[in-house]
Amino acid sequence: MEALWLTLQLALFSTLILLVLATPLAWWLAHSEFTGKALVEALVALPLVLPPTVLGFYLLIALGPDGPGGWLAASWGGTTLAFSFSGLLIGSVIYSLPFVVQPLQNGFTLIGKKPLEVAYTLKASFWDGFRSVILPLAKPAYISAATLGFAHTLGEFGVVLMIGGNIPGHTQVISIAIYEQVEAMEYAQAHGLSALLLLISFTLLTIIYRTRKHQGGLL
Repeated sequence: MEALWLTLQLALFSTLILLVLATPLAWWLAHSEFTGKALVEALVALPLVLPPTVLGFYLLIALGPDGPGGWLAASWGGTTLAFSFSGLLIGSVIYSLPFVVQPLQNGFTLIGKKPLEVAYTLKASFWDGFRSVILPLAKPAYISAATLGFAHTLGEFGVVLMIGGNIPGHTQVISIAIYEQVEAMEYAQAHGLSALLLLISFTLLTIIYRTRKHQGGLL
C-alpha cells in the first residue's frame, strides 16, 4: 500500500505539472510555423522511442551531485536530486511529456484560431478568450491528455528505477514493488498489485474512449 500511495502521488503531481507546462507548448506548436519546428517536436516526442533506461541514465547524471540537479539541491543544503521523490517527479514529467503535449496539440490544431479571433472582435484579451472559449472547446483533449499522462506515470519502471532506485517509502513505486515481489517469488502479492494496475489502466482507457465517443474528435 505504501508503494501504491507513492505511485498515485507521483502520477497526480506529474499530471498537474504536465498540464501546466504542456498547454503553452502545445498551443505554440499547434499555431506556429518556424524553422526547426520539426526538431522541437522530435525532442518532445523523444521519450516515446527512447529506451527508458537510456533516458533514466542521462537524468541520473543530470540530477546527481555533479549535474544541474546537484547544484539546485545544494541551494537548500542537499547534495543530489537523484534517489528522491523530487527526482522521480522531474523524471516522470520529462518521460510523460509527449503523452500530454500531443493530445493537446492535436486538439488546438483542430480548434484553430478562428474562435479566438471572434473573441478578439468582442474586445476579449488573449487570456479571456483562451479561458472562456478555447479551454471549453478543448475539454476532450485535456481529458485525454490528463488520463494518458496519469496512466503512463503509473506504469513507469526503467526511468524511475534508474533515478530513484528502490527505497521503500521514498522511491519504491508500484512497478518496482511488483518486480521485487516476482524476484522473491511472492507471486500472490505480485498478482494482486498487477491486477490492481490492470484495472486502473483499463478504467482510464475507458474514460478516454467514452470521451471520444460523446464529445468528438479532439483526442
